[in-house]
Amino acid sequence: MLRGFSVRHKVVATGHRQIVAVHMKGEIVDLQNSLLGRADHSVQMLTPGKAAMIPRDAMQRIAFDRPTIGKAMWTDTLVDASIFREWIANIGRRDAKTRIAHLLCEFSLRLKVAGLAEQTNYEMPMTQEQLADATGLTPVHVNRTLRGLEADGLIARATPRSVTIGDWRKLAAAGDFDSNYLHLDAAEPALAD
Repeated sequence: MLRGFSVRHKVVATGHRQIVAVHMKGEIVDLQNSLLGRADHSVQMLTPGKAAMIPRDAMQRIAFDRPTIGKAMWTDTLVDASIFREWIANIGRRDAKTRIAHLLCEFSLRLKVAGLAEQTNYEMPMTQEQLADATGLTPVHVNRTLRGLEADGLIARATPRSVTIGDWRKLAAAGDFDSNYLHLDAAEPALAD
């Protein structure tokens, strides 16, 4: 991703969409399909943006010809898998408030590390409908949950997509959030005070 945001998603037989990943500037989208013959999901832009397309054979060649690059690509794929596992746990075992708080914390950290936002103040690149597709909730439930997080003083929203985190530690606690699954650089203090 050179600019903007994209999502990976699957559409089930009922026509409902499940967003399984969000990608932002600087991230490699769908690296695992450089070795697979066919994708089992779709990728689409979430916002206006720009993506660089790299041919699959070029990706394979550089990975095998340059072991250090191959290792970096392997590591990127493993971090993707770690995030997938966390999203599965989020959808499968957390209540609505915890799911949304967790996702807000993840975006906060990822945007900060990518240099796309401040530590506790950012524009959410997703609509409430898209948040619902990422958390397994209905758009109405997402709206109600965001309002609840506001009422609890954990976030403030000047506009429907703006997010200001009042107390990082309290939001992280409400979201059962531990940044270890993101495998950020050890020098990044994970937004500690």
